Amino acid sequence: MKSILTIFLIVCVKSFSQSKPNIVLLFVDDYGWSDVGFRNNSFKTPHIDQLKKQSLNFQRAYIPTPTCSPSRLSLLTGKEAVRLQMVRHIALDPERPHAKFGTWKKDPVQMPSLNYLPLPETTYAEVLKNYGYYNHFIGKWHLGHTGRYPVDQGFDSEFGTTNAGHPKSYYYPFFKQKEDPRDFLKKYQKGDYLTNVLTDGAVNFIKNYKKQQPFMLSFWYYSVHGPSVGRKDLLKKYQEKGIKGKYAHHHAMVEAMDASVGRVRKALTDKGIAENTVIILLSDQGGAFSNAPLRGGKKGGDTLAEGGARVPLMILYPGITKPNTESLIPVQSIDIFPTVIEIASGKKYKNKNIQGVSLMPLLQGKTLKKRSLFGFRSYEDQYASIIKGDWKLIKYHSGKYQLYNVTKDQSEKNNLIGKGLKIEKKLKKDLLKWEQEAVPTFSNDQLKIQEDKLVSYE
Repeated sequence: MKSILTIFLIVCVKSFSQSKPNIVLLFVDDYGWSDVGFRNNSFKTPHIDQLKKQSLNFQRAYIPTPTCSPSRLSLLTGKEAVRLQMVRHIALDPERPHAKFGTWKKDPVQMPSLNYLPLPETTYAEVLKNYGYYNHFIGKWHLGHTGRYPVDQGFDSEFGTTNAGHPKSYYYPFFKQKEDPRDFLKKYQKGDYLTNVLTDGAVNFIKNYKKQQPFMLSFWYYSVHGPSVGRKDLLKKYQEKGIKGKYAHHHAMVEAMDASVGRVRKALTDKGIAENTVIILLSDQGGAFSNAPLRGGKKGGDTLAEGGARVPLMILYPGITKPNTESLIPVQSIDIFPTVIEIASGKKYKNKNIQGVSLMPLLQGKTLKKRSLFGFRSYEDQYASIIKGDWKLIKYHSGKYQLYNVTKDQSEKNNLIGKGLKIEKKLKKDLLKWEQEAVPTFSNDQLKIQEDKLVSYE
């Protein structure tokens, strides 16, 4: 009798554990909103196209600070990165890896930016642990060096994580020696392609996962960030189509990333867990090449424009999301944090310390309360933005503003500043109020603390 009861309890615990969905977050670097087959047929992305047909596709998803490190901080914590004083990517001096802040020579206001994710900050991995999840991390971190890696911020295991923001090549050897101090990627050989290597790690994790607890796999690609080095077996066909130079390599990199998405999904199917796994596909900022029909991109001083801040986002939640649907409601990457916590817990997540809101209502076919979304980065004259409904206001240090109805004018060709629209005054007022609340200020004394100051020469 006792043994039967014990078996019954084990089965119950196992069933309860497995009833929680696994979560796979595919976070792609510098992947433009337009760099996908269903929007631009020069790209071949059959696996992402298929994911879109099965998912809720967010047409207006944005990054609060569209650049490498801050975008990762926001995704992990649900917070606007500027509130934590990280307004640029981390560019550490190897001679001073523990410097707290970095500055940027071309930044017109020389605003210091935090050089690592503070350990006291709560990540989604740390919260998911409370709900019984195992957290595995793969790929690009770019939020700190030794002692500040994923395993120091709530992840149970990691693979392919280095000090680097990008590889020196996508073909082996991938990184400089100082960028991979733990030799994670030293065992490979000439001819190995980094995206394939990391995908092998993701597939092996899924294939060999034997724990009863659900998992969250955070696969953060180095690709399609530069250097533009396309997989050789894919590159030739784009060159033969007349696509030139690095842009041909970029096309090949996108297709290799798409193939990776397909391999991860096949691994879930082969394991028999695809119907109990949520898939989230997201980019960290706009692309470095053309983002047409959107304006701007990673480079050129227009990163807060649609082409730089607006990114692909798709979520497939089997049994919850309706296939081949889309949302036109503006959302941000900070919303992923509370969303995955609600998926894991099965209940509403309330946390006044974050700015993100759960996307569960949208996944369930409902709506969200209207709100303003803010952008901030400190590299050049353009530095802040606010999005409210159809409208977007962009602000410059020099005093210039731009105003667009990005629903009617997604290419941002028609600047409506000075046209007497009531929305202009409202957005200016709201953006200023947010800046006063969210943007840190530094005294002259703080700026003189040399041990906390690092000048980047990039």
